[in-house]
Amino acid sequence: MNQVNQTTAPPAVAAAPPQQRPTSSRGRSSGWVIGRLVGAPIIITPSWLLTALVITMVFAPSVSRQAPHLPAAGVLGVAFAFALLLALSVFLHEVAHALMATRLGQQVTELAVTLWGGHTAFSNRANKPGQEALVAIVGPLTNLLLAGLFFAAYQMLAPGSILQLLSYAAFFSNMFVGLFNLLPGLPLDGGQILEALIWRLTGWRTRGTIVAGWAGRIVGIGVVAYYLLVPVLRGQPLMITNVIWMLLIAMFLWQGAGQAIGAAARREQISGFTARNLLIRTLSLPQDATITQARVAGAGAVASGAEQTVLAVVNTHREPVGWVAPEALAKVPDAVAERTPITAALVPFAAGSAVPITQTGLELLQHVDATSGGARVVPVVDSAGQLAGVLDIHALASQLATLRQKR
Repeated sequence: MNQVNQTTAPPAVAAAPPQQRPTSSRGRSSGWVIGRLVGAPIIITPSWLLTALVITMVFAPSVSRQAPHLPAAGVLGVAFAFALLLALSVFLHEVAHALMATRLGQQVTELAVTLWGGHTAFSNRANKPGQEALVAIVGPLTNLLLAGLFFAAYQMLAPGSILQLLSYAAFFSNMFVGLFNLLPGLPLDGGQILEALIWRLTGWRTRGTIVAGWAGRIVGIGVVAYYLLVPVLRGQPLMITNVIWMLLIAMFLWQGAGQAIGAAARREQISGFTARNLLIRTLSLPQDATITQARVAGAGAVASGAEQTVLAVVNTHREPVGWVAPEALAKVPDAVAERTPITAALVPFAAGSAVPITQTGLELLQHVDATSGGARVVPVVDSAGQLAGVLDIHALASQLATLRQKR
């Protein structure tokens, strides 16, 4: 990049950052919400201001050389305009991800422009390798299309003009972002494509993630090697701006690849979660039972040595209705317990929260997360919809926390 004509494509375009595309649920990024797309907030994070400042300051010398008649404020204004053009290109990259994901049935939770470019977050991952590849590839293709449009504008604009300078810089940046993101390593879009390919060939998504993660680390090392060693071997001076930026990008790739590898390992452990194995001891009572009958059943469970037993209520078809917490039973006066229906102390199960007993892994966790509504327990049902037991949400969360601590 440092061999490009300095009057039309300054080194600052190398500052176009790579894109990252989280594919799992995450807390919303902090920043300014400037709108919504497909129901998801569009966020400008405070860290983008740092990126804009760096790009403006690095691009300003090229603007000054191209237009020596401009005052300092004008030079900075044009340089900042390039930063805005780059942010728009990043945003359109993320819009492409979001629109394709929505079309394929994924739920987009946010689009953010950040220090490293941007990301699109989803509450659910693609279910097929082809879908994951499609969502990944549309982002870089959008940048390559924008590069073509900016280059066409460059050809038509007056030579040496400010607009031509901006057009060429935007062309070069979009070309860089598009091609860089196609490199085959996570967390880049090319890594998502590689992951999907391995997944398709082996039928094992985790293997695809691990291979693409290690490929991302290799790409990170390659970035450092190229921008540090190649100029030295050619006898060319190192450009400090390129060196610093590429070291930062290499660190970003290494960290993102490591996170992907760790997530794959946890996903493999999570795949061992099954609704059947997570059941806790459950006693089912009919809807017409009384508080006294519930107390007797609970006392019997304690007497048998059971550490944790949930009293669940079912209808005449043995379908789950709700459960009764011990503290709710204790609040009913003994004098009226015999004639008070159990429904007086009932905590209804959230609508749609019933977990099929055959459900496993990430699908199980996503179901619980989407339907439990903050409940302490959720019912598990067999193929006929009858109560098979319950899951303790707190115990499940504790197991997940243990996995996170091991990463």
